[in-house]
Amino acid sequence: MKNRIVRAVAGIFILVSLVLAIYVNINWLWFTAFVGINLLQSSFTKWCLMEDILTKFGIKD
Repeated sequence: MKNRIVRAVAGIFILVSLVLAIYVNINWLWFTAFVGINLLQSSFTKWCLMEDILTKFGIKD
């Protein structure tokens, strides 16, 4: 369950930042890059801040 939520949140962040980059300011692409970098680092370290936040809210695997 937690992995699905993390993926959904990451996907929403990426899509929203792309829309903001198109319609508001191109610098929103930095947010897209930030999300991608966090996904990449979590694949190496097996640590994800979003998973920790979900755990504190009581969401289980």
